[in-house]
Amino acid sequence: MNESPRILIVEDEPDLAEIICDYIRREGMEAEILLEGRGAVETILRTRPDLVVLDIMLPGKDGLAICREIRAQSDIPIILETARAEEIDRLLGLEIGADDYLCKPFSPRELVARIKAVLRRTMPTGEPGTPPLTMDSSTWRAALFGKPLELTRREFQVLEVLHKRPGRVFSRAQLLELAFPEDADVIDRTIDTHIKNIRSKMKRIEPEADLIRSVYGVGYALDD
Repeated sequence: MNESPRILIVEDEPDLAEIICDYIRREGMEAEILLEGRGAVETILRTRPDLVVLDIMLPGKDGLAICREIRAQSDIPIILETARAEEIDRLLGLEIGADDYLCKPFSPRELVARIKAVLRRTMPTGEPGTPPLTMDSSTWRAALFGKPLELTRREFQVLEVLHKRPGRVFSRAQLLELAFPEDADVIDRTIDTHIKNIRSKMKRIEPEADLIRSVYGVGYALDD
C-alpha cells in the first residue's frame, strides 16, 4: 500500500475504541474515533476512510442503518461489531452489504487481522500478483499457490461458493443451498466434513495455509 490505510472506528464505548485505535496504529495504519451514530454517514462519505469498523448498537443512529445508507452510496469496506452472537444470523440474512462481522467480546488482534484481510481484497497494493487460490468452474480445476488442489466435485462446489464472495460469512444452510441446490437430502453437518477435507488438502500444498475462517455458531468464510 502506498499510503497508510485510514480506519474510522464508530464505537460508543470510549475505552474499547481507544484500545482498538492503539492496536491499529501499532500496525502502521491511521485511526480515528467517532463515538455516536448521529452524523456518522455524513462523516464517512466526506472523509472517505479506507475501512470503517462499525458497532451496531450506537446512540443517535444504529449501525445497521448506517451500513445500509453507506452501501447505497459507496463501496467503502465495513466491518460490523455486534454484542449478540445470535444477531449474526440476522445480519447474514439481511444482506446489508458489510464486508465482515465480529462478535463482542473479541480480541483486538483478531479485529486487526480482519481489517488487514479486508484491505488486501479492497485496496490496490501496487504489486500485481496471482491470488493464492484460483478456481475454474468450466474445467472443475482449482489451484493453491499455483499448485493443483485435488478436490472432489462436492468439495469444489463448497469452496467455489466461498471463493466467489471472499470475506463473506456463509452459514451451513446457505452453503448447502448454494453449493448443492439439487441435493435436498444433504444435511448441513456435511458442510463441516467438506471444509475439513478442503483444509487438509490445502495444508498438503502449504502447511501454513489457513484461508478458510470458521465463525463460531455461524459458518465459514474465505480470506483469500
